[in-house]
Amino acid sequence: MKILVADGVSPKGIEILQKAGFETVIKDKLPAEELLEIIPDFDGLIVRSASKVTKEVIERAKKLKIVGRAGVGTDNIDINAATAHGIMVINSPGGNTIAATEHTMGMMMAMARNIAVANETMQHGEWNRKKYTGVELRGKTLGVIGLGRIGSGVATRALAFDMNVIGYDPYVNEERAHSLGIKVVSLDELIKQSDFITVHMPLTPKTKGMLNKDNIAKMKNGVRLINCARGGIINEQDLADAVKSGHVAGAAIDVFESEPIDPNHPLIGLPGVTLTPHLGASTVEAQVGVSVDVAQGIVAALNGEPVSTAVNMAPVSPQTMKFIKPYLDLAERLGCTACSLADGPISEVTIKYNGEIADVDTKMITIAAIKGMLNPILESNVNYVNAPSLAKERNIKITEIKDKAVENFANLITISITSSGKTETIQGTLFGEEGRIVSINSYRVDVDPHARILICPHINRPGVIGTIGSLLGYANINISGMQVGKTKIAGTSMMVLTIDNEIPDTVMQQIINLDGIFDAKLVNYYTV
Repeated sequence: MKILVADGVSPKGIEILQKAGFETVIKDKLPAEELLEIIPDFDGLIVRSASKVTKEVIERAKKLKIVGRAGVGTDNIDINAATAHGIMVINSPGGNTIAATEHTMGMMMAMARNIAVANETMQHGEWNRKKYTGVELRGKTLGVIGLGRIGSGVATRALAFDMNVIGYDPYVNEERAHSLGIKVVSLDELIKQSDFITVHMPLTPKTKGMLNKDNIAKMKNGVRLINCARGGIINEQDLADAVKSGHVAGAAIDVFESEPIDPNHPLIGLPGVTLTPHLGASTVEAQVGVSVDVAQGIVAALNGEPVSTAVNMAPVSPQTMKFIKPYLDLAERLGCTACSLADGPISEVTIKYNGEIADVDTKMITIAAIKGMLNPILESNVNYVNAPSLAKERNIKITEIKDKAVENFANLITISITSSGKTETIQGTLFGEEGRIVSINSYRVDVDPHARILICPHINRPGVIGTIGSLLGYANINISGMQVGKTKIAGTSMMVLTIDNEIPDTVMQQIINLDGIFDAKLVNYYTV
């Protein structure tokens, strides 16, 4: 078999492929036109971020069985096209975890002790001991926003520095946090109590601008911020203003909303601010690690063995796949919907199958539901392989129930999640091959979960629906569809609006505060 290495990777990975008996062709900085020309000859392909594995590449790759991404992100690979053609896509989700964790600690210490600026002035012959007096980490409170692999790693290392560590992650329960030595608090408490705050969340509509001028104003005077996760979570202009005012004593930023940054970026040149050009994963060991991970995955996959880093599929027979394939996307969207309705850490998930679907292997559908539930809220990429283990890490109990009995639909998927003692239940089915949500907490609806929806349980009386419509209209937010579902509970209804635009937090709060509205939840399916 022939493997094409289209971007530069560590020789360690190449050695693994060659020892396994694969013919390896290395084409660093391969032009897109040449990739299209030569790809039909190869059984495997390794890329980093430079080469684009487009639908056209996939369609020309007649022999291709696997694409390996030597890194975490797979934005440069058309995963849907690969899946449709039976091509496995793998990555290296843990290869740079230590690098990103250590870079966060290094940035925090460099900022606290003014190392970067002190070095720069020393290189120019200056000696400014008093000017660059720093602060100790010992005894300070570190607030960790996001307790995934990297956030947890930072917390563990900070504890070794005798820091007091508190954490915020709405989807990690107290038992998991306690095992790490972390006290779980609300975001508001973390913001108010921390001397240092480090961000380890994915960039989503909910986390974009999470640390803005309003939240920064609530922080301690002299707080220090670190972001080695995703650009855009901290509002960069608001941070710059807070540094200039003296409210924020320092910032250490490795990632930016737009990269590379503009020479006139507001954080450039500010005292107390340490900047690096997205170096979180840039270590020799990390580059070797991702290369070795992907090479080992390709060897295993081409030898017919399971691969733990597969991004797009789990083993399933062709016959079963043909039946369940239309249900996978539906299950992901049902999981995403259920997660968006949850308030607090999820402790239990029950997935029930009614009808003919109960006769087939539904494991992959269950994983799709878990994937849809976790993907919007976790820093790391959630796929069909790691979704169960990620749920297990968070002590989420998963139960699968099958029942051939049917009532209103030939096949029905019901997902119930329990969080903070409250259960939310979503039901969905297929109309042809089109997935629809047919029930939300016993309210009968007919919703196409294709983009984003706003769910509002409310009092069933004149004016309530119109008020929300007017409020969204004034905010220039278009409503492209509406459903109003009823239940056996007299006087209550469930309004579900299909929304074309993101709804700002201020508008969401206005909706929640409206008379007659019990709650309002925005579900964004772009993370699915």
